[in-house]
Amino acid sequence: MKRTRARVAAAVLATVMAALVTGCGSGTPDAPEAAAPPAKGGTRPLTEAEQLRVTDAQQRLISTCMARQGFTYHEAERLSPEESRTSGYVSDDVDWARAHGYGSRIAAKHERAKRANPNVAYRQGLPAERRTAYDKALDEGAGAPELTAELPTGGTVRKRVGGCVAESERRLYGDPGAWFRAEKTVMSLQPLYVPKVMADPRFTAALAQWARCMDRAGHPYRDPADARRAARTLAFAAERELAVADATCARDTRLKVVGKELETRYVNELRGRYGEELDTYARLRLRALGHAATVVPPRT
Repeated sequence: MKRTRARVAAAVLATVMAALVTGCGSGTPDAPEAAAPPAKGGTRPLTEAEQLRVTDAQQRLISTCMARQGFTYHEAERLSPEESRTSGYVSDDVDWARAHGYGSRIAAKHERAKRANPNVAYRQGLPAERRTAYDKALDEGAGAPELTAELPTGGTVRKRVGGCVAESERRLYGDPGAWFRAEKTVMSLQPLYVPKVMADPRFTAALAQWARCMDRAGHPYRDPADARRAARTLAFAAERELAVADATCARDTRLKVVGKELETRYVNELRGRYGEELDTYARLRLRALGHAATVVPPRT
């Protein structure tokens, strides 16, 4: 039982500290990313910088809450906005690629920070009774209230959250349950629209142009995901060369632009069924940003 509790606590710390980085190039999926969906009703998607501010605010709120209960909680190490940039399926930022390749060095820095998470060492250094109190203060463990969300693709996801983690979500989003349901619903829409994006003639034409451009540059890959997979085994100089070619071809063929336009179109087609969830997601993110602005400054 003690071992199980320790594993759960470590998992909670890992989840909370995953806020370290929103994403970086080397962790790119093989399909268009789940970008912030089109919003209506006076809402708008958050920029990457704004989302980082919300992430940082949650870390600060958890730290402050834990301090009130007599514990130290170390906020996640913050990468710079440049290092925290996400690229998704394809990037057309040639300057970023020239500086960072596909982001392998940033990803390695992120992993080192996760492994050196000071909260794990701090918790382990507490007496057994205090460790139990720490876990309860952080998220209440197995006895925490359970949130549930029905997924558009079928099935149900659950999350137990209490303690300072729940308090941070209440401060940011108002209603943790509403936020959990909206976020899980919106993030689970990908299987409903990504195949349509990938099969759209505009996208397949742009992708074919990208592949021809890459072939002319000496990098015969069928799609950006294929190029990124190949880059995993390359030295950084070769990774950077490949990433620059990838981004240049994406820019010249408008592959990313076309993908974004089609994503907006096909997500909007889901509004008849999921419009309320899409708007709730956007509205609560803006609410969180408003509170985050009173808690932490933007990253620099």
